[in-house]
Amino acid sequence: MTDLNQLILEFEFKENFKDQDFYVSNSNQHAYKLINIWPKWEKKFLNICGDKFCGKTHLVNIFQKNFEATKIEAIELNNNFLNQAKLNKNIIIENIDENTNDEFLYSIYNIVDMEDKFLITTSKIPIFEINFNLNDLRSRCSNFVVSKISNPDDDLVYALIIKNLSDRQILIDKKLVDYIVKRITRSYGKISDFIYKIDQISLKEKKSIDFKIIKKALEMN
Repeated sequence: MTDLNQLILEFEFKENFKDQDFYVSNSNQHAYKLINIWPKWEKKFLNICGDKFCGKTHLVNIFQKNFEATKIEAIELNNNFLNQAKLNKNIIIENIDENTNDEFLYSIYNIVDMEDKFLITTSKIPIFEINFNLNDLRSRCSNFVVSKISNPDDDLVYALIIKNLSDRQILIDKKLVDYIVKRITRSYGKISDFIYKIDQISLKEKKSIDFKIIKKALEMN
């Protein structure tokens, strides 16, 4: 077995081990740069979008830690949060979609616009593509800087596999990771599902993860 720390050090990858182990690659470097150059943004409104498990929440947590911000899930928007937002320079609203309360979101937008604050939103698709019912809100969405996290490239797939395995206290040989990277679907959700499956198969069969288990999980993925 290869030691995990040795494996990471041998991996030629544009990694960043600071800020809670967020791995920077071509897929997410634009969003990562933006949250780190605050307040030098082109606009006061930033939307980070991408598939589930792509790292949106990780990024806004880094921002919140470094620059202080009040954060809420879009589904939890309410009058109390509107009052809280007025007391903070930076506001984060996570997982906005077409079911988000238009009126509350529009009110937050106006607070940010009029009181010289900053707003970060996260969503699966670009915010200007979300079919809000409120026309005024839809028109305001064009004022967001949108940073889309794309499907992971090979470097990020490698890092995600190692990170997910490490979270489960699983160590596997580098050649097994190379084998997975060449064959797994480039999808954050698929990678997460795959790690879960190989872990479950390994536990069920009471065997260490090997090529046979990996092949079985890939066929199921």
